[in-house]
Amino acid sequence: MMTLNQIKKIINQNLSVIQDKYRVKEIGIFGSYATGHQHKDSDVDVLVEFGGSITLFKYAELQNFLADQLHVKVDLVQKSGLKPLIKDEILSETIYI
Repeated sequence: MMTLNQIKKIINQNLSVIQDKYRVKEIGIFGSYATGHQHKDSDVDVLVEFGGSITLFKYAELQNFLADQLHVKVDLVQKSGLKPLIKDEILSETIYI
């Protein structure tokens, strides 16, 4: 099981690809890894904000790219797609990279 620091390091190592190829303006980790409650079966919750519109194909490609790099299931969520009831909680726990 990876640690938050390992996840941050891997994302940082791939940040130029994430920003250039997928047009990611902002990326962060939330959920169990951000709060320290992860377990061996936890996925990694990734919050992203894109610098413009992105196709569904590119969105899925980014999710797969992150999963391949991290060797764990990734739940990719757009900041603009956060539901109002949980938005503040997620934004307050997100650790940006």
